[in-house]
Amino acid sequence: MAMVIAAGSFIAVSSLVFALLYLAVYRRQKVAWRLDRVLAWGVLSADTAPTTPSPLENGLLAWLARHLPGTKLARGLELELQKADIPLKGAEFLTINILTCLLPLIGISFMNGGVSALALVGGLSGALLPRLYLLGRQRSRLARFNAQIADALVLTANSLKAGYSFLQAMEITAREMQPPISTEFARALKEMNLGMPTEEALEAAAKRIGSDDFDLVVTAVIIQRQVGGNLARILENIAETIRERVRIKGEIKTLTAQGRISGLIITLLPVGIGLFILAVNPGYLQTLFIHPLGKLMLGLGFAGQIFGMLVIRKIVDIEV
Repeated sequence: MAMVIAAGSFIAVSSLVFALLYLAVYRRQKVAWRLDRVLAWGVLSADTAPTTPSPLENGLLAWLARHLPGTKLARGLELELQKADIPLKGAEFLTINILTCLLPLIGISFMNGGVSALALVGGLSGALLPRLYLLGRQRSRLARFNAQIADALVLTANSLKAGYSFLQAMEITAREMQPPISTEFARALKEMNLGMPTEEALEAAAKRIGSDDFDLVVTAVIIQRQVGGNLARILENIAETIRERVRIKGEIKTLTAQGRISGLIITLLPVGIGLFILAVNPGYLQTLFIHPLGKLMLGLGFAGQIFGMLVIRKIVDIEV
């Protein structure tokens, strides 16, 4: 029982450290980060854009950036952080990831007098926490963007019908809509005002957002600018297509709700029963953590749970 409490304590501490570091950087860097990213994305490349040092870059982060071979990975994380709208740089995120991994690993190993399977599980859990948070932010932001895009296209098409230019229509949409779509439209407009061609600014926005619906919009706008056509009518047709796709996705989500809930229950049920038995009668499961065969059974059971969860998710994940 003490081992379980120790593992939970250090995972909680690692999560707290991650939250504190994120808040510290977020409060000091929010405005500077936005201005810096607008200039970097709009005019310069990622390798030549000037950046403002943040609080983490003066100590441990500077050492990591010089010595770790993962600096390329840190630069690759920039796009993922942009998709999630998290005001951190890639190297900063890697530093937080390393801390959340090492804290429970070292702490549990220290309390147990050596590296154990529990310490490795704690370190792995701490390493996954920032990644899961990043993926959650990306999915949430993408869902909000996709929910707004049809209305934004209709507003843009109406502005074009009223006689406004495409850039003026985008400006109206950025002013009238709510984030995240207003933020991305405003950022694309700033890039165009700083000299970036319209096609490149739209493609950069599509890359940051990662939405299939917006990719379709960007492709249609680029083709229209090259060969001509009624852009307002094109945007209205795309908006109608997106609305129909959203309706079909909603129906599929309703029809597959039972499968998704079943997968969640099947995944959590063994964990819940195991925790209940540990709380009521710890000695009943002690053999699983001590005997080599018990450890093997635990590993196989954990792998089977993960495999089953992935299979169920694949079955109910129907693309439209």
